[in-house]
Amino acid sequence: MREAYTFDDVALVPQFNNVPSRTEPLLETWLTKNRKVQIPLLCANMDTVIGESLADLMIAEGSLPIFHRFTDMKTQQLWVRKYKDKTFISCGMQRVDEVRALLDEGAAGVCIDVAHGHSDRMFRFIEEIKKSHPKQDVIAGNVCTPMAYHDLVNAGADAVKVGVGPGAACTTRVVTGFGVPQFSAIYDCAKIAEKLRVPLIADGGIRGSRDVVLALAAGASTVMIGKLFALTEESSAPKKEGKAKFRGQASADFQNDFYGGLKEKTVAEGIDFWAPISGSARLLIEQLLGGLRSGLTYGGARNIKELQRKAEFVRVSSSYIHESFPRPHV
Repeated sequence: MREAYTFDDVALVPQFNNVPSRTEPLLETWLTKNRKVQIPLLCANMDTVIGESLADLMIAEGSLPIFHRFTDMKTQQLWVRKYKDKTFISCGMQRVDEVRALLDEGAAGVCIDVAHGHSDRMFRFIEEIKKSHPKQDVIAGNVCTPMAYHDLVNAGADAVKVGVGPGAACTTRVVTGFGVPQFSAIYDCAKIAEKLRVPLIADGGIRGSRDVVLALAAGASTVMIGKLFALTEESSAPKKEGKAKFRGQASADFQNDFYGGLKEKTVAEGIDFWAPISGSARLLIEQLLGGLRSGLTYGGARNIKELQRKAEFVRVSSSYIHESFPRPHV
């Protein structure tokens, strides 16, 4: 039995720094093997996260929106027509003709978004999309093992989402016992990603800039964030009395809305909750990128690739986390 680690189990060792200013590092990175973004942050493609307000902001900040799949075809067509090659759509593994129609409208690509993406059915679906639309990108996931990452790339994926169970509203690990701690999932998959040169998207478990830095240093090209964006003013989450509602797509609350109840012989693998609205998404992005820029200088890196090359990790105990936070009254 091998050990595996969460973000709280590891820390980065500072490196020699020849970067004179925290404003110098470049944050440009690969979203897919064919497409770059100017910042490594993505909004989760969830119904209480991404909408047109956040999409407009993400594009302005240098990212790309990935719209969720839980709406009608007409609405998705409107999204694609508005944003064209600056947006991705999402889908499950049904209705391939609808996916092709949206790609024909001009979407940059599609995110095939399922809870357990390592399957024959996923391979066939990727192959079908790439056969009809070879010039448009396919993001596939989610997975948490190097073999799964490798198999999705072999099937034709242009980027792979890594993360099973780390999301703030996800209970998959509690319900099923399956899932790999997110830091180790990223780190292990990144060893293969470095050879195959297909970007890895770290999806889930991000609570602040520290986790962004660790995920990127471990080998992710971008990080996908749900809860933090859901609690911003611009999110598509329902809001009332200063609070926003965030929910997992496998939650009972979501499935009641979308399917009219839980599917037969299934249980919920997510929750819903209300939490205080944090403020503007622009401020959140500034805070996350500010922490990342500082992290790059501690790593002696002028860009994300250099951060990854120089990254030296150590395992830490729970005492490290306690020692790291301010203790004004101790």
